Amino acid sequence: MVEKRSPEVREQQLDAVFGALADPTRRAMVRRLASGDATVGELAEPFAMSFQAVSKHLRVLELAGLVERSRRAQQRPCKLRVEPLVAASGWLGDYHELWESSFDRLDAHLTKKKGSAHA
Repeated sequence: MVEKRSPEVREQQLDAVFGALADPTRRAMVRRLASGDATVGELAEPFAMSFQAVSKHLRVLELAGLVERSRRAQQRPCKLRVEPLVAASGWLGDYHELWESSFDRLDAHLTKKKGSAHA
């Protein structure tokens, strides 16, 4: 069953995703999780920050729906959820098409103008 969300809810979710991805540490965590599940300790390894700071970053990613923590064993591995990334990519894709269309129209206008200047 496809879940329908109101435009306001979709906007709030996009805000949360883009807000979470605005931080380079969180983007690095997302990149790491794209290659497979990881524990908090494994995610913390490359960063010179406290375990508590890493947990705060993970919480932001969780609230944005990008990460979920498993209840499996005591390690509680983190897993990347792709659905919010797909939604963000779709939103960006819409604007990519808009800009491409604008550039195509500008190119046609400049080509026409250049042709009439040489006539």
